[in-house]
Amino acid sequence: MLGRTGSKPAAAEGQDTLESHLRRVALGDRGAFDAVYDQLAGPILGVARRIVRDPAQAEEVAQEVLLEIWRTASRFDPDRGSARAWALTMAHARAVDRVRSAEAAARREARCVELMPEAPFDQVVEAVEARLDRQRVRHCLGGLTELQRQCVTLAYYGGYTYSQVAHLLDTPLGTVKTRLRDGLARLRDCMGVGG
Repeated sequence: MLGRTGSKPAAAEGQDTLESHLRRVALGDRGAFDAVYDQLAGPILGVARRIVRDPAQAEEVAQEVLLEIWRTASRFDPDRGSARAWALTMAHARAVDRVRSAEAAARREARCVELMPEAPFDQVVEAVEARLDRQRVRHCLGGLTELQRQCVTLAYYGGYTYSQVAHLLDTPLGTVKTRLRDGLARLRDCMGVGG
C-alpha cells in the first residue's frame, strides 16, 4: 500500500527509521540509541522471557542484548535483513546460551555431588563430639555417690530393669528408684541439660 506517489508504507518507514537509528548508534549517538531502545526493548525482553522463563534472568539477557546492540551496531548489515530481525536473532541466541549454560552448570554440580565422597569432616566432628560427650558423662558420673553411680550404671548402661537392679544390689526397689532419680538429676545438672 503506497501512500502518496512513490512513498513507502508506514511499516517500511518505521524500519528505515530503526535502521537509520542503528547507523547513528554505530557512531556513538546516544539519542539514537534511546530510540532503538524504545523500539526494541519490549520485543527483546519478550523473546528472552519465552526462552529463559525466569523473569529476572530474562531481564538480564535483554540488558546484555541491548548493550551488545550499543557496542556492535556498526556490524548491522541492512542487506542481510531488518534491524528488528538482527536484534531479535541476537536476543534469541543469547537466551538459548543462558539456558544451556544454566543446564550445564546444573549437570556439573550434580556430577560433583555424585563424585564427592561422604563428608569425612562430618564423621570426624561426630566422632569428636561423641568422645567429648562420653568424657563429660564419665566426669559427671564421678560426681555421684557410689550408690547412685551403681544404680545408674546398671539401669542405663547394663540394660537392667529397676527390679533387676534392686535384686543385684540387694536393695529395696523404692531405694533404687530414689537413687536413680537423684543420680539422674545430678547428671542432668552436671551436664547442663535442661529438664
